[in-house]
Amino acid sequence: MPVSRLKFESLPHAIFLQRVSGPESATTLEARLGQGAFLALRLVDLLAPDRAPVSKDAFHYQWVATDRFCRELHAAATEGAHVHGIAESASDSYRLGDIQLISPALFAYAHFLEAELRLEEALDVLTTLLIVVGNRLSSTDAVAAQLRFARVHRKLNRFDEAYAAYTEAGEQATLAGDRYSALLSRIGRANTMLGRGNLADAERQLKGILADARAAGERDVEARAEQGIAAAFYYMGQSAEAIPHAWHAFQLYEEDDSQLRALGDVGTMLLSLGDATGAERALAEVFRRGRTQETVSNAVIELMHCASYRRDHIGFARWRERCEDRLADMPPNIRADFYLKQGIGQARFGRYRRADVLMKEALAIAGAAGLHEFEFRIERILAGLPDCQHAIARETQLATEPVVQTAELREVSESLAQLGG
Repeated sequence: MPVSRLKFESLPHAIFLQRVSGPESATTLEARLGQGAFLALRLVDLLAPDRAPVSKDAFHYQWVATDRFCRELHAAATEGAHVHGIAESASDSYRLGDIQLISPALFAYAHFLEAELRLEEALDVLTTLLIVVGNRLSSTDAVAAQLRFARVHRKLNRFDEAYAAYTEAGEQATLAGDRYSALLSRIGRANTMLGRGNLADAERQLKGILADARAAGERDVEARAEQGIAAAFYYMGQSAEAIPHAWHAFQLYEEDDSQLRALGDVGTMLLSLGDATGAERALAEVFRRGRTQETVSNAVIELMHCASYRRDHIGFARWRERCEDRLADMPPNIRADFYLKQGIGQARFGRYRRADVLMKEALAIAGAAGLHEFEFRIERILAGLPDCQHAIARETQLATEPVVQTAELREVSESLAQLGG
């Protein structure tokens, strides 16, 4: 739901205390970072406009205790620097009477948490920003926070909340005359429709946004629209049509993480056409250069998928282990994808009973998260699992014959060969 209708739970920021799962973990750096975040955000809560003013002595007492704890974390980890920065910014905001001074630190920490796939924690920080600072945010910051709030919800597959927040961000951007953010709001809503499985409507909306972005000279939005159109084609089973759009998005993006997400999409789509070599070139580049949990996790899963496609037992096991190392930090859509593709791999190696168990686990995760398009796809694969031996045998033959037919696809494969070199 839009943040204007959100309320704090009885114990705000308790999500960070979940890092302390037992007596042995209470003294680990990870646990102390969670405790530090909890304390720093509770200090920020004292600045909320809807609570009774806090006396100078009371604030100072809580600040000293929080600063003492968080200062030790500053040099211990990147996250520790973020946490200590929030505590310092809260002190400055109180001392100078300017609540907006807390905004940059909260924005930066939310971005860090999102990149690390700590999505529930990122939502907590964004909620704090939108409620504590609230209408004292500048119009630009208010729209940016709402867009990020929506995006994290979408990554968590909470599509109703994401769509509502994207809509609210679009309305705010339009009122502020912010054309770029208004276009991003439309992109977000279209991507939410993709997540729900409404592919045809999403594709139509994205093509309209693409035309508007080109007319406005908004290169970044153009890239996002191209990537969304590629996803719609891919989900509709039209990879040959999808790949040129994903490659164009890769060429348009100027920011590294966005480039790598688009390149990862190219790799996934090439494998669906049988071009395992091109796919591995793209995905290996993503794995080598990737900096965020989401980007790297997706690349590792797809590299595992490539290895099973080529019937490479050793490569499959190696990439599967790397996936399992990252499993705890995967959101539902990525976790379901891992179990599905691990199941497909086991079927390719003739282990059908194990494949069935893994695919049912993927189905349960997708169902619990409301990933309907994912559910349909898994159900179709599961239904055909008992009779898939002939299909697997045919795929083995295709694995040595990549399907790269059009001039555009050949150009992408040639470019990837140069990229890999």
